[in-house]
Amino acid sequence: MSQAQHAFMAPIVRLIETELAPQVQAIDREGLYPAQFMHKLGALGGFGAALPAESGGAGRGLAAQIEVTAKVGEHCGSTAFLVWCQSSCAWYLHNSDNPAVRERYLNDVAQGRLLAGTGMSNAVKHLAGIEKIHLRARREGDGYVVSGSLPWVSNVGDGHLAIVAAAVEDEGYIMFATPSTAAGFESRPCLEFSGLEGTQTLTLRFQNVKVPAEDVLAHPAQFKQYVSRIKPGFVLGQIGMGIGIVRACIGIARDSNASVGHVNAFLDDQEGELAARLAGIETQVAGLAPLAQAGATDMLPVLKARAAISELTLKAANSAVLHAGAKGYLMIHPAQRRLREAVFVAIVTPALKHLRKEIHDLESRAAQAGSAEPAPPLHTAAA
Repeated sequence: MSQAQHAFMAPIVRLIETELAPQVQAIDREGLYPAQFMHKLGALGGFGAALPAESGGAGRGLAAQIEVTAKVGEHCGSTAFLVWCQSSCAWYLHNSDNPAVRERYLNDVAQGRLLAGTGMSNAVKHLAGIEKIHLRARREGDGYVVSGSLPWVSNVGDGHLAIVAAAVEDEGYIMFATPSTAAGFESRPCLEFSGLEGTQTLTLRFQNVKVPAEDVLAHPAQFKQYVSRIKPGFVLGQIGMGIGIVRACIGIARDSNASVGHVNAFLDDQEGELAARLAGIETQVAGLAPLAQAGATDMLPVLKARAAISELTLKAANSAVLHAGAKGYLMIHPAQRRLREAVFVAIVTPALKHLRKEIHDLESRAAQAGSAEPAPPLHTAAA
């Protein structure tokens, strides 16, 4: 790590260790939302590492943003997901071609003064041919009126911003921001999750919500190119969650081996094996991040890297529980929490099955273009 990188990361690591770490049990078991930590992390550049200073960022690059998320994930996967939500919203705003929405929200989101949730799961799945889109919009002047219901949107609520997408009658799609105070907009609790309850995940309801032009990140004519621009970055950003959890699971295995290593030696997925696979993924991400930031990467290697971290996170968490033994079955043991966090990495959009579908579709199209012979269904070596 260079001196400049250390200077950026050191205060963030101190904040994580002093303010987040003591709250981890309450976040996981009681659903505590770590609002103050999020605000303080934003003030240190923890959500704007990939953005230039004029956008409220730290100018460190996308790889640095992924590392911030990973450092948080070493202590709390739930909060690492919040960091991804917030930093992704900053990424969306920074990449919008519409200056009004950037001027209105970007600096406050990047610096954590305005907390924001990304409700793009439904739209991403819709564009992949997995489900129907839930929000509908119609033109009204230079803005839109939106209706519909969107479940499972995280890092939202009173005083927060939500960034979502809707289908526009006969035009395509829009992506837009909605503040919690918008008329006709409300949020309601979801059913209780087995984990990640501290992420303030809610159902959003739009009842003829007016969206002015200055809240639009992408109009229908801009949407396709805009999504192509932001997608590599937000998919890569999720890898930080998995990296942090895998590091923590390797640490659990190492700690357990200090006393029962002679028995743990008979388990699959040993500490060294997991560390080697993680290092390979981190190397891939380090190469892809600057390309994604420059708009110069294909989606296929990004999707494959994201699938690889899902698979590795599941393996590492299972290994951590088995290395810990009976202690790992206690609710208070970190291995039990890591197991639930790992499953989330594999089911949050794009989920592992979604990733494999997109990878298969891309490889099939490439094969058909090259030889008219479709690719077989994807089964990765780690599946």
